[in-house]
Parts: sequence; C-alpha cells; structure tokens
Amino acid sequence: MSTVETAETAIYDRRESEVRSYCRNFPVSFARAEGATLTDAEGNTYTDFLAGCSSLNYGHNDPDMKAALIAHIERDGLAHALDLHTEEKAAFLTAFEHHILRPRGMDHRAMMTGPTGTNAVEAALKLARKVTGRRNVIAFSNGFHGMTLGALALTGNAGKRGGAGVPLPDVTHMPFENSMGDLDTLDYLDTMLSNPSSGIDAPAAFIVELVQGEGGLNAASCEWVQGLARLAEKHGALFIVDDIQAGIGRTGSFFSFDHMGIEPDMVTLAKSLSGFGLPFACVLVRPDHDIWKPAEHNGTFRGNTHAFVTARVALEKFWADDDLRNEVARKSQVLEERLSQIAGRIEGAALKGRGMMRGIDVGDGDFAARICADCFRRGLIIETSGAQDEVVKVLAPLTIPMEQFRKGLDILDAAVEACAPFPIAAE
Repeated sequence: MSTVETAETAIYDRRESEVRSYCRNFPVSFARAEGATLTDAEGNTYTDFLAGCSSLNYGHNDPDMKAALIAHIERDGLAHALDLHTEEKAAFLTAFEHHILRPRGMDHRAMMTGPTGTNAVEAALKLARKVTGRRNVIAFSNGFHGMTLGALALTGNAGKRGGAGVPLPDVTHMPFENSMGDLDTLDYLDTMLSNPSSGIDAPAAFIVELVQGEGGLNAASCEWVQGLARLAEKHGALFIVDDIQAGIGRTGSFFSFDHMGIEPDMVTLAKSLSGFGLPFACVLVRPDHDIWKPAEHNGTFRGNTHAFVTARVALEKFWADDDLRNEVARKSQVLEERLSQIAGRIEGAALKGRGMMRGIDVGDGDFAARICADCFRRGLIIETSGAQDEVVKVLAPLTIPMEQFRKGLDILDAAVEACAPFPIAAE
C-alpha cells in the first residue's frame, strides 16, 4: 500500500491547513466506499472500524438511503430550506415520532440546529441557561462535547481546550463515575452543590455522555446515571444527555439511556442521525422547556433536507422492528469476547465501553498508536481514544457483515501481538 507523495497528494501539504489530523494516520487517497469497506485510489481495500467516528453506524452508502436521496435530487427536491415546511421534514418527524419517541413515551420536541454536534450542544446550553436563569453548567472529567467555545468549555481534553485562545468560563468540571478510585462521585457532587460555601454556582444543567467517546470509552452504570438525574432535579438543574456519539444504536438501542429509567430534559443528537453521513444535528427538548421565541436561535443550515430524506429511510429500515437491535446484540457479544481475550494477554490492559462502542485500554498512547498504524498496514482503519490516546477504539458500522467483523478483529489481534514491546501471553 503506497503512501508516497504524488502530484495529486502534494496539494494537501501546499494548500490544506496544518489542523488536518485523520489523513496523517491514514495517508492514502480514498476513492469509494460501500458498507464497511473503503477502497483507495490504487484499489486497496480496508475494513472500516472508524465509521466516521460513529457517523456511519449503518455503513457507507446504504443502498436504500442512496436510492431515496438520488430520487429526491432528480425530482429537484429542495436541497436547502432553512426551517421552511417541506414534505421531507414532515416525513422525518413523523417517522421519528412513530419509531423512536412514542415507543419510549417521550414527548420531546425536535429543535433543528446547525449541522454538527457542537451546534446542538451550544443550543442546549443556551436553552438551559434561558430556562433556569443560571449560567454555570456541570460537566464531567474526560468528557468531550465539541469544539466551539461553549461546547469546548464543557470538554475536558487539555489539547482541545488549548486551541481556544480565550478563557472558557461558566462550567464546573466534576469527576465521572469511577474516575477517583473508591470515591463516591455522586456524593461528592451533591456535597459540593449543597454547600453554599463550596464556591460552585448553582447550575443551569448537568451534561454528560453515558459512554465517553473521545475520553476513553468510560461507560456510566445505570445506577450512577439514575443518581445523577436525581441530583440534577434536586439542585434545580436540567439533565442533558449528549448522545451524539453513543446514540443511534451504537450502545445497543437507539438512545444510550434506553432501559435506564430516566427521561432527560434534553438530548443532543448528530453524527449518525442522517444515517448516510450527511450533516444533521438536533436537540430533543421537553415541551415545558421549549420557551424559545421565533428565530431566537437559528442557523443557515439548520434542517438539512437531504438528511431528512436519508434519516427517514434509516428509521423505517432499521428501527421499525428489532432486527438491528438483535444484530447489534450478537456483534456486541462477539466484540466483548474477542477484546477481552486480547486484553487478557496484555499485562494491565482493560476492556472499555459498552455495546458496539468498545475498546482496549493498553495503558500507553505510543503502544496504542503503533497498534493502529499496524492495523492500517494490514487493511484495517481504527483509531485511539482517551486522555493519553491509550485506548484502541472499535467503532465498526453496526451493519458490518459478521465474517468481515471477525476478520477485522483478527487483524487487530495480530497487530497487538506484532507491536507489543513485551511478550504477549498465550491464549
């Protein structure tokens, strides 16, 4: 697999910003994609365990979504509509209500924001502050919520925060579950918020990822999440679940909080919401909190009509029955077993995450980077996660064929053995 710079690739060094990142780890020119397979310009194929950072939970170029989108374009359907009424938006909202909200007894409204996850987070922050009249927000260690300034203030990663160039105020960071050994982090949070001399302003909201996608695949327990929701209510704060990466089937059901017995005040969604990799983000808001005045929060690209088309197909195809959920459950079991086996052969390694959002904490970022680089040479695209990039993270499409999934895990296993700086224990 050649990575030699050519006249075609030199344009990136000459004209693209130094901020680019993924292309440095996967230095080929990709030409096409189907399902869980990427093909480069030289015809080499790669199994995709990155899936657009969980933006492609249904794989690349799903044929039914593609056909619906092409038909929409060919009949001159709207590409851009601001928040105008369209048949496509009505069809999406109807499908979302029927397949997602009503079965869960959720009465939330969908607020279409700008097209990315960070836009959804910014809107949720603004609304929480408007509803409560408070400014401070409680976020959690190792959390990641976006790169615009409000969302970045919630984010824990020092490298990401360092790019801001300005203070990132009005957020108090508290320890995530199990992040401080035996300390009961809920009790600690409650103690701090209950003490008028703690120095922490009363919060407008708590915002949390139930599986921390960029923070190392730390997965919150049901008990901790329920306790956190109760604390938010006790202290007059809204409870916001950031389901941008962990939602839409990634952890087993549509929402990462399904079956946890909670109802968030707001839920932020993006990434795989469109089903096709198209930009689309929204905030689900309980009706009693939907106190916006018309146009009080808007954006030129809120409500991507093309995304409405593909998202509606995704809902009708994958969430009208339990087939996808059952498939994800089977693959999750395979993933847990294989990663546990691999981790068990590395001293100090640990299995992380939940569902199809899993990884191995190998304890060292350099080791994890070598594993991912070796995987790429063998035809597998995979990335790292965590405060020190110490977790090798599997984000395969939920729809990946089982045989291809197993072969991808075989590649990961071989790469771990090849890259380990110490003898790997036999299985």
